[in-house]
Amino acid sequence: MNTSKVATMHDAIAAIVRDGDTVAIEGFTHLISFAAGHEIIRQGRRDLVLARMTPDVIYDQMVAAGVARKLIFSWLGNPGVGGLNAIRRVTEGDQPSLELEEYSHFGMVARYTAGAANLPFFPLRSYFETDLPVVNPLIRPIESPYGDGTVYAVPPLKPDVTIVHAQRADANGDTQAWGLLGCQKEAAFAAERVIVVVEELVDEALIRADPNRTIIPGLIVDAVVVEPWGAHPSYVQGTYDRDNRFYLDWDPISRDPAATDAWLAEWVHGLDGRADYVEKLGAERLASLRPSAPAPSGSVDYGEYR
Repeated sequence: MNTSKVATMHDAIAAIVRDGDTVAIEGFTHLISFAAGHEIIRQGRRDLVLARMTPDVIYDQMVAAGVARKLIFSWLGNPGVGGLNAIRRVTEGDQPSLELEEYSHFGMVARYTAGAANLPFFPLRSYFETDLPVVNPLIRPIESPYGDGTVYAVPPLKPDVTIVHAQRADANGDTQAWGLLGCQKEAAFAAERVIVVVEELVDEALIRADPNRTIIPGLIVDAVVVEPWGAHPSYVQGTYDRDNRFYLDWDPISRDPAATDAWLAEWVHGLDGRADYVEKLGAERLASLRPSAPAPSGSVDYGEYR
C-alpha cells in the first residue's frame, strides 16, 4: 500500500536537513528551489556543506545568512549579471571563513554520477590544461588500467540531502520535469535523503500515463512539497519565466552587507513561508512572468496490448 510523502516545506526541512549536512540544491538555471533554500535559512541551519554545479543567487543568500561552512561547486556567479558578492566577502582576503572545493561542470556531474552508482571514483579526460588539480588535491591523475595513458579521477559526491524542484509529482514522489535539465537525477540518486518541491501534485495515473517524463522515482524520495512559485526567481518551463529583474536587483543589494541583511530580514526571516513571499511579490509581478501563450508539445500513444 502506497503512503503519501506530501509534507509542508517547514516540516520537510525540519525533518530531513540537519546541521552539518552536505546539501545539494540542483537545477541548471531552471528549476532551482529558492523556497527550500529560504526555509533552510529561516530554520537557522548551520555548518552546511553546500554542493551545486552552478551556485548562483540562492547560495549567495544562504552564505550571507550564515548557514554554510563549505561550498563544493563548478561555475560560480550571478548569471548574466556578475559575481556573488556575499560569497566573495567570505572567501577573499587574508581570513576566509568559507571553504571552497572547485571542479569543472563535468567534474561535478562525474562526482554525482559516481555517488549514484556507488563507484569509488569517476575517470574523465579533463583538467590537463587547467590549474584546478593544483588548488584541489581531490582531482588526481591516474593511469588507465587499459594502457590508454593518464586520465584524471574525481571522488564520488554523496549528499546527505538533495533538493530538486520540478513541475509535478504524485504523492508517492514520482517526479516529472521538462525543459532544461541539469544533474538533478544524478544528485538525487547519489543522496541519502531527497526532497522534491513541485508546482503541482497530480494523480498517480497521470504520471503512469507519461512515464518517460519521470526523472526521479518515488522510491528514492523522502518528502514531496507542493510549493507554487517555489523556484522564483529562476523559472519553471511552461509555468513562469525567469525573473531577470530580481537577478539585476540582487547585485547592488549583495554588495552592501547591511542591505543584504535587510533583504534577508524582509524577504526570508520576516515571512512565514513561500505563500507570504508570493503575496509580497504581488499580482502584477507574477502576471508579468506567466507564459504569454500555451505551447503544447503534442502527445504520444503508448498503446495497450492484451
